[in-house]
Amino acid sequence: MLIAIIADLHANLEATLAVLKEIDRRKPDKILCLGDLAGYNANPNEVIDLIRERGIPTVMGNHDAAVCGLEDPWFFRAAAKRAIEWQVEQIRDDNRRWLFSCPEDIQFAGFCLGVHGSPSSRDHYIIDWLDAMRQLEYLNGRENVKVCFFGHSHRPSFFSEKGNTNSVNTAPIRQLHPANRYFINPGAVGQPRDRDPRAAFALFDTDKMTIEFCRVEYDIDRCVEKILQANLPMELARRLHKGK
Repeated sequence: MLIAIIADLHANLEATLAVLKEIDRRKPDKILCLGDLAGYNANPNEVIDLIRERGIPTVMGNHDAAVCGLEDPWFFRAAAKRAIEWQVEQIRDDNRRWLFSCPEDIQFAGFCLGVHGSPSSRDHYIIDWLDAMRQLEYLNGRENVKVCFFGHSHRPSFFSEKGNTNSVNTAPIRQLHPANRYFINPGAVGQPRDRDPRAAFALFDTDKMTIEFCRVEYDIDRCVEKILQANLPMELARRLHKGK
């Protein structure tokens, strides 16, 4: 089975459309979304509609929780909080209810877990190998989980229990081994932070046990234009071209 993994779409319609077009070209059997359809950019309803129309299983991200009223965005940075406050006014009630219904995690393919931030919390970041290894205790009660896919950091990442290799840029296709456990981030669709502005996603082949990290060009200028038209913070527009 070939599974496309997407995360952190963040109301970026141009990036989402470009990624879905490339995913359709690759013809996976299934698509899974690791959350944060809301936040940062100017098309929350359009992005949520795309995911809902396709019936893509989706976990709840921290920005999703804030937009639908489950979390207070008081701890968000100023620019992120401003985008949340704007989107609360923009989002349709049916999309708010749909976000509210998204689960904390999704188990799939029998041995994979999909979360937003980490197995312990959608708000926790996994940035390095030590962060990933600290999360293993939360998987000890789910011994059949060998691969945990996560988002939130906006950085393509590959962390192996038996080694801290994370060379996504130099090795975009990685081999997984059944006796090992992994934490994998496909990268962000809507706001990459690894200094590569292209939208990111991953393809997981459960038969070959490989993960491929993919990048897609999209119309950044159009997304930036919409941010400015919505009077959202300039910081949100600038970082899209920088990929950070």
